[in-house]
This record gives sequence, structure tokens and C-alpha cells, in this order.
Amino acid sequence: MFQLGVTGLMDALFSGLTNMSWQQVVMLAVGGTLIYLAIRKEYEPLLLLPIGFGAILTNIPGSSAIGRHGFLTILYEAGIATELFPILIFIGIGAMVDFGPLLEQPFMLFFGAAAQLGIFLTMTFAVLARFPLHEAAAIGIIGTADGPTSIYVASILAPRLLAPISVAAYSYMSLVPIIQPPVVRALTTSDERKIRMEPVRSKRISRLVRILFPVMVTLVSGLIAPVSLALVGSLMFGNLLKEAGVVDKLSKTAQNELANLVTLLLGITIGSTMTADQFLKPGTLLIIFMGLVAFVLDTAGGVLFAKVMNLFLKRKVNPMIGACGLSAFPMSARVIHRMAQHEDPSNFILMQAVSANVAGQIASIIAGAMMLAMLT
Repeated sequence: MFQLGVTGLMDALFSGLTNMSWQQVVMLAVGGTLIYLAIRKEYEPLLLLPIGFGAILTNIPGSSAIGRHGFLTILYEAGIATELFPILIFIGIGAMVDFGPLLEQPFMLFFGAAAQLGIFLTMTFAVLARFPLHEAAAIGIIGTADGPTSIYVASILAPRLLAPISVAAYSYMSLVPIIQPPVVRALTTSDERKIRMEPVRSKRISRLVRILFPVMVTLVSGLIAPVSLALVGSLMFGNLLKEAGVVDKLSKTAQNELANLVTLLLGITIGSTMTADQFLKPGTLLIIFMGLVAFVLDTAGGVLFAKVMNLFLKRKVNPMIGACGLSAFPMSARVIHRMAQHEDPSNFILMQAVSANVAGQIASIIAGAMMLAMLT
């Protein structure tokens, strides 16, 4: 009797160890790797660290963090299944973004559009790989390098693929300094990378224009594609808080407390979806690979579009600017600016790069909204 009692007690105390599968061990290692990359390499630490820890919490057998009363499950149902967390993140992003450089050079919107090429090409590849059309669309959105948009679209079109799509999107965002430079160098010459551009003076944009811009973008987007309003509207609302000038407390709260809190909850909740039975599948590796393909094609699409534009422009644009049409703001802009300075230390194209980067933010949301409009 005593022996049976001790055995039962030991089984209860060490059930996490005795019931551990090799798949869960692998996922614990994946979680640890994400934490290592966040801390040691500083790759998107605000997201990869909570995602990694969430993966650890969810892959310990019998974890009370998941399940009917688990706090991670509750957060998922309240914030991911309802698309609430991505929407709140967009309010914070909108409050941080300065559209001034884009308003000074509105033609930069074309770079944002061109850099979405990889989304539709990768969507085609995914369909050929026998993914259903709605899942193929969610996979293609990884190419936007926009985590919240990827999560929002995946949660609606492909909930079962939410974990690999989210991890791929944020991982590639953090790897912009590694992925983009080789692609850009392969498609441009040294002389092209040295092209100088006219300085941007965004302060010339009046306060009235800055205030009207988020309102007009919301109206136009809503009239053309009402399904886009959740994404576009939240981004523009955050920007309106910033530009209005009369609600500084709300603007600062959106930029700091709201954005930081939701990022924390979003990351650890996404990590909780990385269960061994769902994540360790050949399809998952294929999704991550296709996400990389989308990222590379989007970068290439922006650069090639800039090169084509130069055939018709008197004042040439630096084709590297096209690579900033991704939504990885502001990392992509900084990477391209550093590349230009490596070629010519006196060449400053940061503001132009930021303009294209901001255009990419808008274009990625529109691309996601197009997918939802066509497939829901």
C-alpha cells in the first residue's frame, strides 16, 4: 500500500518528465533557440523571447498553462481568435509612424506596391504544393514581413497554420540584415548603389495634411474594400492620435504601454500554438521555406521595379530603395541606408528609405485585405 502510494506520488510529481515525447523535446529546444536568438543575437527580442518561452510552456506534458483553464488558452481565445491583439498592435504602430517623408514623395507608394510581388508568386507556389487556396494566401502574406498582418490573415484564413506562419514572419523580420543585402547586391551594380537622391524635407508637410491623411486613407480604403477597415483603420487611428497634437497622453500610451503590453501577450500566446503535434510536420518546414521565398521575391520585386523606373526618370532613384517596400519598419530602411553608406560614406538616403518602408506598411495591409476580400 505504502509502495503504491509513493509510486503514485512520484508519477504525479514527475508526470512532465515521464510523459515527455521526443517531439516535445525538440519543441523545447526550438523554444530555447528562439530565446537564445532574442537575447544573444538580439533578433526581434520583443517577440522572439516571449514566443520562445510560450513554446516551452505549452510543450511540457500536462502543462496547466494550456487547456480549458490555462491562461495561454484564455489569451488565445480572447486575443488571437478574435483578432484583437493584431488590431491593437496596429494602433501602436500607427502612433509611431511618421508619414511625412511619404507625403513629401508620394511616388514611393509604388515601391510599397511592387514589393508585394512575392506574396502572389508564393501563393501560386503554395497552391502547386497542394495547399488549399485560403491557406496558400495566408502563407504568401509572410512575404509582407509584417507580423501583425500575417497573424490577422492567418487567424481568419488558416488557423491551423497560425504557429508556423507567425514564427516565420517574425523570424524573417528579424533576419532582414542577413537576407536583404545579398539579394540587393545580386540585382544592382556598385554604380547603382551609389546613386544620390534629392533630400527629403518632410517638415514642409502642413499639420492639416498630416491630420487629413489618416482620415482620407481610411475613407478611401473603406469605400473600396470595407474588409480592410479593421487593419487600415486601426493603423490610421493610431497615426491620427499622433498627428492631432491634442491627445499626447493617448498617443504616448499607444506607442509605449499599449504596444509593449500587447506585444508581450501576443508573443507568448503565439508561442503557445507551437505544439509538437502541429508544428513538427513536413508541411511546417515547407511553409517556413516558402515564407523565405516570399521574402526574397518581395525584396527582388521592389529593386527590379526601381530599375525599370530608372529607364524613364531623368533624376534616377537608388534602386536599393525598392527593397524597403517591405513592411519591416524601420529595420529595412536602416539596412539599405547602411548599404548605401558602405558604397559612398557621404550618400544619405535614409529618409527616402523610410518613405518606401512606410509605403510598405500600407501596401502590406492592403495586400492582406485583398486576400480576405477575395477569400472570405
